[in-house]
Amino acid sequence: MLRKRPYLTAEWCNAIVVAPLRRSAQPDGRIRWWGRVTDPRDGQVRVLRVVTLDDGETIDNAFFDRAY
Repeated sequence: MLRKRPYLTAEWCNAIVVAPLRRSAQPDGRIRWWGRVTDPRDGQVRVLRVVTLDDGETIDNAFFDRAY
C-alpha cells in the first residue's frame, strides 16, 4: 500500500484505526475505517479510508476518499 501511495504514512493509518470518524464492515469481512488527516503536499484536510482485514489490525489498503 505504501509503495503505491508514498504520500501516506503508517502512522496516519494506525491513528485512524484507533480513533475513526466512521467504521463499516464489508460483506467479505474486511473493515473500512475513515478519518481526517492533513495532506502535507498541499495542507488540505482530507478523509483517508483505511481497509483492514477481518482481524481489524492488518492494513490491506488505504487511500484518500474523495466521495466521503
